[in-house]
Amino acid sequence: MPINLSKGQKVDLTKKNPGLKKIMVGLGWDVNAFDSGSDFDLDAAAFMLGANGKCPTEKEFIFYGNLKHASESVIHMGDNLTGEGEGDDEQIMIDLSKVPANIERIAFTVTIYDAEARRQNFGQVSNSYIRLVDESNEVELIHYDLGEDFSIETAVVVGELYRHNGEWKFNAIGSGFQGGLAALCGHYGIEVA
Repeated sequence: MPINLSKGQKVDLTKKNPGLKKIMVGLGWDVNAFDSGSDFDLDAAAFMLGANGKCPTEKEFIFYGNLKHASESVIHMGDNLTGEGEGDDEQIMIDLSKVPANIERIAFTVTIYDAEARRQNFGQVSNSYIRLVDESNEVELIHYDLGEDFSIETAVVVGELYRHNGEWKFNAIGSGFQGGLAALCGHYGIEVA
């Protein structure tokens, strides 16, 4: 049984699962019946952060436009443009053994593409979740349902992996931002054109 987390909860990953190296991070969502006239295109991303909480360079921002980090520690499996169907909508593979030493946290985010023009926000999205799966045996370790606390936000920091005393932990964050991907990039120290 996976550990079901609530907002703000932190849990040990590698301490409880010694030998854990490869994690599949699955993110999923459904769009409510409310129709804004446009498809919803939600995008998962990973920000690889240093001790200062910022990305060292823009290469540590892993998203549909940069699917793989040079270290191969974080690999995005590609963009899902509609979010239709069951199961994970987007997946990001993490290899903890390859995460560079200067990276202390990996934040997972979901944003709504072109939200302002399409007049869309997370109030129109339901059943959002993140789950962490041990790739070696397909066992789901952690499941965090975001709940319905969002209304006008267009970006959400879902959760993050972080190093603590040589072990990896997961923090269920669930905090929303207005301003979409640009706001997140600013928050994590990446300049947006």
